[in-house]
Amino acid sequence: MSINEDSYDVIVVGSGGGLVGAYVAASRGLRTLVIEKTDVVGGTVAYSGAGLWFPGSAPLRRAGVEDDVEEARTYLRDVVADSSREGVQDAYLRAGAQLIDELEQNPWFQYFAHGPVPDYYSSRPGATRAGRTVFPPALAVADLGERYELVRRSLPTERWGFDEGSVVSGGRALIGRALAAFLETGNGTLRLNTVLDELVVEDGRVVGVEAVSDGERVRLRADRGVLLAAGGFERDRELRERHQQLTGEWSNGAPGNTGDALRAGIAIGADTDLLDEAWFVPGLIQPDGLPVFHSGTRGGIWVNGAGERFVNETRPYDQAGHEIVRLHAATGVRHTPCHWVFDQRQLDRDGIGGPPDEPLSAKWLESGALKKADTLEKLARVIDVPFDSLDRSVKEFNGYAATGTDDRFHRGETPWDQMFHHVVGFPADPRQNFPAKSVPGFPNQLLLPIDTPPFYAATIVASDIGTKGGLRIDENAKVLRPDGRPIEGLYATGNTAAAMSGRVYPGAGTPIGSSLAFGYLAVLDIVGPTD
Repeated sequence: MSINEDSYDVIVVGSGGGLVGAYVAASRGLRTLVIEKTDVVGGTVAYSGAGLWFPGSAPLRRAGVEDDVEEARTYLRDVVADSSREGVQDAYLRAGAQLIDELEQNPWFQYFAHGPVPDYYSSRPGATRAGRTVFPPALAVADLGERYELVRRSLPTERWGFDEGSVVSGGRALIGRALAAFLETGNGTLRLNTVLDELVVEDGRVVGVEAVSDGERVRLRADRGVLLAAGGFERDRELRERHQQLTGEWSNGAPGNTGDALRAGIAIGADTDLLDEAWFVPGLIQPDGLPVFHSGTRGGIWVNGAGERFVNETRPYDQAGHEIVRLHAATGVRHTPCHWVFDQRQLDRDGIGGPPDEPLSAKWLESGALKKADTLEKLARVIDVPFDSLDRSVKEFNGYAATGTDDRFHRGETPWDQMFHHVVGFPADPRQNFPAKSVPGFPNQLLLPIDTPPFYAATIVASDIGTKGGLRIDENAKVLRPDGRPIEGLYATGNTAAAMSGRVYPGAGTPIGSSLAFGYLAVLDIVGPTD
């Protein structure tokens, strides 16, 4: 039994990228409610660098980047290679630049900036080395005031108590700015600790939600529409076992992402797509036993359970993550977890899990997250792989180091790889990258030989930054039935919706860009052409 029935124009379920859509609705005078199942806002966006892959947007022009949306369309068509997604791709390309123009009119959002991250499939038609990714500006904690406590902390802060200081960047800056802008419209309401249970349908139209708020059941009415923006189902073991190989314990998604919105949509007849997919990434196991998203390996090699190297370790993270998952399923050889093997010279140059100059914490060795041995033969025994295979893999790699060319997996040849001559970590996120150091005497700094004892092995697993399958939507973010008809009054965006990019990750900022773009398109449809 519902204890009340509060009424709004628009209800947004979830407070990650959907918070920007909520702002867009509230800024147009719509009474807008955001419900969030946890006690903070931000979802997985708060963990991210907040890149937005928005071709043709104003920040690119300000940076002097020549970017033709038609070239981006050519690129998307080629890498996704799925004609059924062309309509939503076109909608995405229209919305991104338009949304940035609108957000930059509000002083809370200020001005976004271009980040030079190459498109991930650099050899494909329409790809650009300069990239099409834009980022929000950093934000002083003092500017948020008491609202700062409402924003989800970064993953390092949640996991290890990392002190973020007086300025937040990346996803936390985007969420903080969106939250302030939303609340200051005077039309926005935020309700935390409120879990979606089911959608309310009248005469075939979604008119609200039933939820559990602080332990009490409530009915919340939406006169104009409901936008589902509650993330994916990466933290739900049952759904992942049903649809995927992985079960979620190694996910880097936010803890509240358990598929509530997906289930609610399915319950009223929504169609789904890509439920077997995720934004897979390599995860480096930390001393606490859990992984963090790992990108841009500069040295050493990854070997599988047979002691064999199997991938370009520096390739774009989604491609590397998918390759781990694919080979684990297809070969009968364990690829997750696998082993990152390197030597003392590599550790001295780049460190592990932090700034290159930071001394190795004893926790790495004490916990077993990092294993150490005087010889490769001893290391092979410690990580339980055949020494002859490991020795062969290392010798082959050392040969490539001598010539500067990785003949087998071509590490260091793409624009993405070549960024890591200059940085350690993830180039797009200022919290996670550091100036790279070089070792004289080697032709390719991404191919240093593994020959300086002692030797080390860390653990790499198939992780993710969210699932990417969900409710099928149209060009206006309307949720569709299996026959293609929309469910009136219901919209979806972000990882609650099936990705417009299909099974690929075209460039940095595609997931969050999609969340913002389709949330924006949903609100434009709700408002209509005459409002």
